[in-house]
Amino acid sequence: MDTWRKSSHSGGGDGNECVEVANSPTHVSIRDSKSPTRAILTLTTPTFTAFIDALKTTPESQ
Repeated sequence: MDTWRKSSHSGGGDGNECVEVANSPTHVSIRDSKSPTRAILTLTTPTFTAFIDALKTTPESQ
């Protein structure tokens, strides 16, 4: 079973405005912290890394 942890950018208050992630050597799973029993997005580790790198280079994220 994956161990979920909240993003370090959880926002103020109780930190419910974020995503949670769980990882293994082969994949990273992502879920909405407000609805943890709903859909989970699972990506291979290289795909997740590419996704995060792309977010870092978009003008909206700066």
